[in-house]
This record gives sequence, structure tokens and C-alpha cells, in this order.
Amino acid sequence: MFIDMHVHPDFYGSINGDKERLEFRHRVLNIHKNGTPTLQHIFNQMKCAGLDKLCLLPQDYTTVEGAATVTNEEIKKIVDQAPDQLFGFASVDPFDSNAVQSLEKAFTELGLLGLKLNPSKQKYYPADPLLKDIYDICEKYDKPIIFHSGLSWEPGTLSKYSRPIEFEELAVSRPKLRICLAHFGWPWVQETAMLMLKYPNVYADTAILYFDNAKEFYTQVFTKDIPSTWIDRSLRHQVMFGSDNPRFEQIRMAQALNHLGFRESTVELIRGKNALEFLGRPL
Repeated sequence: MFIDMHVHPDFYGSINGDKERLEFRHRVLNIHKNGTPTLQHIFNQMKCAGLDKLCLLPQDYTTVEGAATVTNEEIKKIVDQAPDQLFGFASVDPFDSNAVQSLEKAFTELGLLGLKLNPSKQKYYPADPLLKDIYDICEKYDKPIIFHSGLSWEPGTLSKYSRPIEFEELAVSRPKLRICLAHFGWPWVQETAMLMLKYPNVYADTAILYFDNAKEFYTQVFTKDIPSTWIDRSLRHQVMFGSDNPRFEQIRMAQALNHLGFRESTVELIRGKNALEFLGRPL
């Protein structure tokens, strides 16, 4: 099974009937040259990339942007249209007084499988006491968290809040909480590798914000910045495939994964088996 653990459905046609809402999403995400695809188009893209399932990620920026780019309810709406191919995470705004209640609803009523947070956008550190109750809910329901980490191209973000080393206190204080450092924490990929080696509850995805092409950038990061043996021997159970679609095309990143010299068994783990472990349940 091939799973893309990092997809933003902000421009899916089924949730974009409002022009102003669409323009809001373009501005906040700093993505401007895409259309509003139908689910059939999404499925065609998946087929070209060899993907079986997508994990859809919302982002609740209510206190800094006035709204979520995609709400938990919209995620649920999309997933319900194709539950065999799509599953969704929740997002809450940690500064919202209703965040805990919203998250509990997302897990218990909407059936969402985890939480997505972006410290860089809202300018808090992962170990901030502000998030204690949110982390408690995730542990209560055994739900993982995907954090933005490293560089963000979204306007108004500060990368210092999502530098990988800032997640160590959270990793050590909550060893049962599974966390994923999205984008492999680039450019601090060795910090990410260090945390993964030290803490088995720390994962990373491959949705790196490349600026050349996927094959060249993956080769640089996963064979030079991090020797390929680090992943192939020591970190192979903690890396998940992610594309950051629609910012990047899934097919290019899926193909690039096959040119890194990893063992076939390692590629299989990255393509899907690790994601199932991260989620804590078979799909």
C-alpha cells in the first residue's frame, strides 16, 4: 500500500463554491497557479503516482487569519465522498478557547485520525504549556500529531518555532505521543535524524520543500546531507512518504523515492507500512 501522508485539499472542487473563500486559501497558502480539481482528477493523479491513499490535512489559523484554510467539517465532507482512498486529520487553533472541545469532537464525532499543527504560522514553541490540554486529548484517544517543521513558504511564518530541536522536550516528556516532523525539518535534517534516533515516537515525512527538482533534492538530502545508510539501517521505521500536494506534484516525489539506493524493504516501509504504524491502526 502506498500512502501520501501530507496532502492539503484546500482547492478541491467540492469545498470551493465560494470565490472569496478560494481567494483566501490562495493568499494564506501562497499557492496561486492551481485549479479546483474534481475528485476524479485527484484519483487520476494518484493512479499516475501509484498511490492508494491520501491523508488530508487542514490548518486552523483562526486567530491569525480569521478562519481555518480548511475546516474539520470540510475534511469530513471530502473523506465521506471516497473513504476507501481518503482519510483525514483535524486541526485546531491553540489560541482558541474552544480548541480542546473542537479537537475532541473531531476525534469522536467526525472520525478524524490525527491532528495537524503549524507552530511557525502561529508563533508558539511545541513545548508551550498552552498546548498541554491539546496533547492530553491526543494521548487520551491515541491520536498522532503531524507538525509543520523547518522552512515554511506560507506568508507570516517564522521557522525558528518549528526547528526540529524545539520538539525534543515534547518527545521526551510524552513518549507515548507519536509526532511527525513534516518536511523532515529541512534544512535542519540532521537535527531531525538525531531526534528520530533518540526517540522512537518521532517520525518524519518526505514532503520536503524542494526548489530544484524532486530527484536532485531527494538525492542531496537523503544520500548526502543524511547518508542513505542512516535511513536504510537505523531510521527506516520512522520515515513516511509525503508530497505536500498541491504545492508539489506527487508523481515526481513518488518516482524520486525509488532512486535513492534504499533496500526494497525500506522503500516499502516508507511507502506505507510506517504510516500505518504511525496512525496506530490498520486502514
